Amino acid sequence: MKLPLVIADLIAAQDKYDSKAFSEAFSTDAIVHDEGKTYRGRAEIRQWNETTNVKYKTKYEPLEISGDGNKITLTARISGTFDGSPAIIKYHFETREGEIRSLQIY
Repeated sequence: MKLPLVIADLIAAQDKYDSKAFSEAFSTDAIVHDEGKTYRGRAEIRQWNETTNVKYKTKYEPLEISGDGNKITLTARISGTFDGSPAIIKYHFETREGEIRSLQIY
Protein backbone atom coordinates (compact mmCIF):
# COMPACT_ATOMS: atom_id res chain seq x y z
CA MET A 1 0.00 0.00 0.00
CA LYS A 2 1.39 3.39 -1.03
CA LEU A 3 1.12 5.82 1.89
CA PRO A 4 1.73 9.56 1.66
CA LEU A 5 5.29 10.22 2.85
CA VAL A 6 4.28 12.14 5.99
CA ILE A 7 1.99 9.29 7.11
CA ALA A 8 4.64 6.67 6.30
CA ASP A 9 7.10 8.70 8.40
CA LEU A 10 4.57 8.90 11.25
CA ILE A 11 4.06 5.13 11.25
CA ALA A 12 7.82 4.50 11.07
CA ALA A 13 8.32 6.76 14.10
CA GLN A 14 5.56 4.94 15.98
CA ASP A 15 7.12 1.56 15.14
CA LYS A 16 10.26 2.78 16.96
CA TYR A 17 8.30 4.52 19.76
CA ASP A 18 10.15 7.69 18.73
CA SER A 19 7.89 10.46 20.04
CA LYS A 20 10.23 13.22 18.84
CA ALA A 21 10.12 11.99 15.22
CA PHE A 22 6.38 11.29 15.60
CA SER A 23 5.68 14.89 16.66
CA GLU A 24 7.90 16.30 13.90
CA ALA A 25 5.48 14.88 11.31
CA PHE A 26 3.05 17.57 12.51
CA SER A 27 3.05 21.29 11.76
CA THR A 28 3.98 23.59 14.64
CA ASP A 29 0.31 24.61 15.02
CA ALA A 30 -1.19 21.13 14.52
CA ILE A 31 -4.18 19.84 16.48
CA VAL A 32 -4.89 16.23 17.48
CA HIS A 33 -8.29 15.05 18.78
CA ASP A 34 -8.21 11.67 20.55
CA GLU A 35 -10.42 10.11 23.22
CA GLY A 36 -12.26 13.37 23.86
CA LYS A 37 -9.09 15.39 24.40
CA THR A 38 -7.35 17.97 22.23
CA TYR A 39 -3.59 18.38 21.89
CA ARG A 40 -2.14 21.51 20.28
CA GLY A 41 1.33 21.96 18.84
CA ARG A 42 4.29 19.65 18.66
CA ALA A 43 5.13 19.73 22.38
CA GLU A 44 1.65 18.57 23.45
CA ILE A 45 1.51 16.03 20.62
CA ARG A 46 4.91 14.64 21.64
CA GLN A 47 3.79 14.38 25.29
CA TRP A 48 0.53 12.67 24.26
CA ASN A 49 2.47 10.17 22.12
CA GLU A 50 5.01 9.49 24.89
CA THR A 51 2.18 8.85 27.36
CA THR A 52 0.29 6.51 25.03
CA ASN A 53 3.51 4.66 24.13
CA VAL A 54 4.22 3.91 27.79
CA LYS A 55 0.61 3.04 28.55
CA TYR A 56 -0.41 1.08 25.44
CA LYS A 57 2.69 0.14 23.34
CA THR A 58 0.63 0.89 20.24
CA LYS A 59 1.53 -0.50 16.81
CA TYR A 60 -0.21 0.47 13.54
CA GLU A 61 -0.95 -1.87 10.66
CA PRO A 62 -2.34 0.17 7.73
CA LEU A 63 -5.30 -1.52 6.06
CA GLU A 64 -6.68 1.17 3.74
CA ILE A 65 -5.88 4.71 2.70
CA SER A 66 -8.31 7.06 1.01
CA GLY A 67 -8.75 10.74 0.49
CA ASP A 68 -8.66 13.68 -1.78
CA GLY A 69 -5.78 16.12 -1.79
CA ASN A 70 -4.91 17.23 1.73
CA LYS A 71 -7.67 15.24 3.45
CA ILE A 72 -6.62 11.65 4.06
CA THR A 73 -8.27 8.81 5.97
CA LEU A 74 -6.16 5.91 7.17
CA THR A 75 -7.89 2.78 8.40
CA ALA A 76 -5.50 0.75 10.54
CA ARG A 77 -5.46 -2.25 12.82
CA ILE A 78 -4.08 -1.01 16.12
CA SER A 79 -2.59 -3.42 18.60
CA GLY A 80 -1.08 -2.90 22.01
CA THR A 81 -1.66 -3.39 25.71
CA PHE A 82 -5.17 -1.91 25.78
CA ASP A 83 -8.55 -3.55 26.29
CA GLY A 84 -10.02 -4.71 23.00
CA SER A 85 -6.67 -5.03 21.22
CA PRO A 86 -6.46 -5.29 18.31
CA ALA A 87 -8.95 -2.69 17.11
CA ILE A 88 -9.75 -1.14 13.74
CA ILE A 89 -9.41 2.65 13.97
CA LYS A 90 -9.87 5.45 11.45
CA TYR A 91 -7.36 8.30 11.43
CA HIS A 92 -8.58 11.45 9.69
CA PHE A 93 -5.64 13.62 8.63
CA GLU A 94 -5.46 17.05 7.11
CA THR A 95 -2.04 17.82 5.68
CA ARG A 96 -0.38 20.96 4.40
CA GLU A 97 3.03 21.36 2.77
CA GLY A 98 4.18 17.87 3.75
CA GLU A 99 3.12 18.13 7.41
CA ILE A 100 0.09 16.96 9.34
CA ARG A 101 -2.08 19.95 10.20
CA SER A 102 -4.79 18.03 12.07
CA LEU A 103 -5.62 14.50 13.14
CA GLN A 104 -8.92 13.17 14.43
CA ILE A 105 -8.99 9.61 15.72
CA TYR A 106 -12.17 7.56 15.98
